Amino acid sequence: MNALLKTDYNFPGQTGVYRGKTRDCYFINDDIMVMIASDRISAFDVVLPKGIPFKGQVLNQIAAKFLDATTDICPNWKLATPHPQVTVGLKCEGFRVEMIIRGILTGSAWRDYKNGCREICGVKLPDGMRENERFPEPIITPTTKADEGHDLNISKEEIIAQGIVSKEDYEVMEDYTRKLFARGQEIAAKQGLILVDTKYEFGKYDGKVYLIDEVHTPDSSRYFYAEGYEEKFEKGEPQKQLSKEFVRQWLIDHNFMNQPGQTMPEITDEYAESVSDRYIELYEGIIGEKFEKTDCDDLAAVIEKSVNEYLATR
Repeated sequence: MNALLKTDYNFPGQTGVYRGKTRDCYFINDDIMVMIASDRISAFDVVLPKGIPFKGQVLNQIAAKFLDATTDICPNWKLATPHPQVTVGLKCEGFRVEMIIRGILTGSAWRDYKNGCREICGVKLPDGMRENERFPEPIITPTTKADEGHDLNISKEEIIAQGIVSKEDYEVMEDYTRKLFARGQEIAAKQGLILVDTKYEFGKYDGKVYLIDEVHTPDSSRYFYAEGYEEKFEKGEPQKQLSKEFVRQWLIDHNFMNQPGQTMPEITDEYAESVSDRYIELYEGIIGEKFEKTDCDDLAAVIEKSVNEYLATR
């Protein structure tokens, strides 16, 4: 198995590096960021000990396609994808807020609702809703970005009152969020999918609000299959979905939710390969194109060469 688990590059003009759970970001001349989508995978706020071949390529290519498909809505950070696992873009000053938008009551929102909650992030919800029911219109439920652990729910009013984001910038982000989600739903519908919920991150560059990070990937979004949705909803049956939820469920089935005293289950090569196959299935379902695997021989060296060649042209 050839999965990219770690990188340690020193690119020309490099001024810093940040390694997240699944991506490594290299800063060039303080205005460019090289983001490498590794094959690491995380769940329950922990990075699993084995990588998933082609996962980074899947996510990076989906994000690149959606960034390109939404440039008429708002500016975004992407400049180029010199390698299928790499995006080079503008280094934006990120807002410490994630804009989560939901079209259907499911996931954590449903769990809270089922327990009696009728307000999420300042948004009031009607009584009598059922799991996987569409909202009358999509709702935005932002969270504050945490350095470690879970992000925290917060309302628009609290964000503005605490000075986390200015009222002017927040309203721009809110407008972009609704328009991006509508576009994502349109594209998903053409593939027989429903974009259920997703998150967007924004930053500022040269005084303007930019869309940053990944967009509409199965790690940041939830998709349902449109076929059978209404029938399953009426019967109260689980929806068939495209997301990385299957990895979380596998861990739950093996008694792991990153709670004290729990042990990470063994991840065999066979299971990692099966997860890789599922990610490729996600790509083909969302994009509607056959996935072309990159040559994995000495992947780290190929990525380094591709980035260096791109940077030399700037």
